[in-house]
Amino acid sequence: MAEYANVIVGISLEKLDRIFQYKIPDRLKQEISVGMQVDIPFGNRNIKGYVVELTDLAEYEIAKLKEISGIVKESIPITSQMIALAAWMKKNYGGTMNQALKTVLPVSQKKKAKEQKTLRLLITGTEAKNLLEEYRRKHNTARERLLRALLVSGVLSWEDAVKKLSVSGSVIKALQEAGILVIESACVYRNPVSHLVREEYGVSLNEEQLGAVESVMKDYRRGCCGTYLLKGVTGSGKTEVYMELIARVTKERRQAIVLIPEIALTYQTVMRFYRRFGDRVSIMNSRLSQGERYDQFERAKNGEIDIMIGPRSALFTPFAHLGLIIIDEEHEMSYKSEKVPRYHARETAIARAEMAGAIVVLGSATPSVESSYRARNGEYRLIELTKRVNLRPLATCEVVDLRQELRQGNRSILSRRLYGLMEERLKKKQQIILFLNRRGIAGFVSCRACGHVIKCPHCDVSLGQHGGGRMVCHYCGYEEREPVVCPSCGSPYISGFKAGTEKVEALVKRAFPTARVLRMDMDTTRGKDSYERILSSFANQEADILVGTQMIVKGHDFANVTLVGVLAADLSLHIGDYHASERTFQLLTQAAGRAGRGDLPGDAVIQTYDPDHYCIRAACRQDYESFYRREIEYRKIMYYPPVWNLLVILCASKEESAAGYGAECLAGLIGGDGRGGREFAGKKIYLIGPAAAAVAKVNDIYKKVIYIKAENYQTLVALKDMCERFVRDNRDYRNVSVQFDFNPVSGF
Repeated sequence: MAEYANVIVGISLEKLDRIFQYKIPDRLKQEISVGMQVDIPFGNRNIKGYVVELTDLAEYEIAKLKEISGIVKESIPITSQMIALAAWMKKNYGGTMNQALKTVLPVSQKKKAKEQKTLRLLITGTEAKNLLEEYRRKHNTARERLLRALLVSGVLSWEDAVKKLSVSGSVIKALQEAGILVIESACVYRNPVSHLVREEYGVSLNEEQLGAVESVMKDYRRGCCGTYLLKGVTGSGKTEVYMELIARVTKERRQAIVLIPEIALTYQTVMRFYRRFGDRVSIMNSRLSQGERYDQFERAKNGEIDIMIGPRSALFTPFAHLGLIIIDEEHEMSYKSEKVPRYHARETAIARAEMAGAIVVLGSATPSVESSYRARNGEYRLIELTKRVNLRPLATCEVVDLRQELRQGNRSILSRRLYGLMEERLKKKQQIILFLNRRGIAGFVSCRACGHVIKCPHCDVSLGQHGGGRMVCHYCGYEEREPVVCPSCGSPYISGFKAGTEKVEALVKRAFPTARVLRMDMDTTRGKDSYERILSSFANQEADILVGTQMIVKGHDFANVTLVGVLAADLSLHIGDYHASERTFQLLTQAAGRAGRGDLPGDAVIQTYDPDHYCIRAACRQDYESFYRREIEYRKIMYYPPVWNLLVILCASKEESAAGYGAECLAGLIGGDGRGGREFAGKKIYLIGPAAAAVAKVNDIYKKVIYIKAENYQTLVALKDMCERFVRDNRDYRNVSVQFDFNPVSGF
């Protein structure tokens, strides 16, 4: 049992940095836990605080520490739950308790409430008419306009008076001082979906969808709150399943959180939920102001909304009666935080659901290998949707070998097959999506003649291009010179592969001068509404061809799109990351799924220099099972997640020698020979590194990394705890930042 409790005295961003320590009296040691609200002596009075950590380590002189007075029985359960979740995150992902608290309480810094002013007429109609005549005679036109409007309606908003009637604030105040009108103020919540109009909802679920809903609800009604993996082919209607589950859970006075990757959180998506649930829905995204974000959390806390939709930060919505968490496109990398604590929304959602007695539904057409592995091992329950809505067929998909195109003299980024299909579709007034697969591009080296890619002999990932003709492995630091000719076939056509959407757009416009072409990438979507504007324009058939990166294949539904072309499948297939095949399979399957979603059948063309790779063949057949079987065998052989677990330790410093020394010391503490195995706490582990990070220097900060593999996740947690204690007690780390990342989805 812990001897001491660390307590915060207020839930606001300003106060989170002040943690106070108290002794735990014997009478409370069995009862006290993280998240509880407690009474504590503070100065010469007693105040309330929240326990954020229990420890045996006294941080101050023991004789000066005061005792906790008692536990507050009527404390707000949601606040206690969020603090307990922060403690869970600190334990499982590293970082400080303050960092975890600032993550789960992201908008606790109170913003000035939005004030709505209303003008109300105080005098009688007769008095007002007499004044109007006086204002007209004296040419007080602004006062006359305002009084005439108030005489008609009795009340008027300040905004309408100033903007529509062009009346200044000084005129309004003059009439107030004269006792003619009164200014009434009220605080209103900012509502980012207030402009939407609710429409009639009349969608009926098919047999498969209804079966999926009943499977989840049957367990829910029995009090079995587990995790479900909803695997549904593209176009199978997973969103309708989500909405029916939400409808049933909210009917029982519980609340729901729907996580969607930020890139897919479009007007079209939000509108589908608003159409059914109206004002009980709100959204959270990065484009909301701090005031808007604060207000949405306040509305949730006050019970004014039942459903929150947003990216991973929406997971921390302070719902007091949470019943359901849905994570759509659960395979997406954006669900993993890149800031400390580096939490994954999937695991954190499951932890929060366990605390709240809620269920978690993970949805995807191409589930992550991690989720599939857990479903097959009984950790999650698998539910499948195998057919598209209205039994529409999946797109017909084919692979084009770009090596063959090169041999036949075609050096264009458009293969002859894709060019021919584009011509045909344009004549029929049908739409086309061209997807440039640039995710994770890292300058790998490949041969255009035979498709060979230069890989690390130790880690089985591609080597990344660096300055001076070097190729480096971003896991273990292995390095070799960039070849002049292909070591496999002797061809001189070997180099780094890079392409851009601007270049593709220009080429397409030259090839099809009469076609209307839209481009969607980071450059064209910087404006607040640019993302929606491009998608709406394409949806309204104001363009024939949409060229873009992965943001154009995320759940969009364009009924007139009958052709999708994937221009360079290899760009994500050979990044220096063990997830490369998985990411490529997911992207290609999602891209192909954009074609033929309306009444017309669709085609997809995948262009690649590696046509026989198992992930490309499986994506072409939309065959998740064959892909998963090959991929999981590879993970087993290489001791990669989800079969084993991986911890990355990052040491960063302004001094390269300090970062290197810090990493070497931690590697020595852990043990191992830089690429070998040893035991830690009786469990086998493998250590790789230290090595330079994928980007070894950013803003004059040098980065070194260590990779550690272990079969059991808690082994890595214990190892992290040991490293944290070592760093805390070692003065050599004053100028070195040490961070931890469990099962990373991309390299440092």
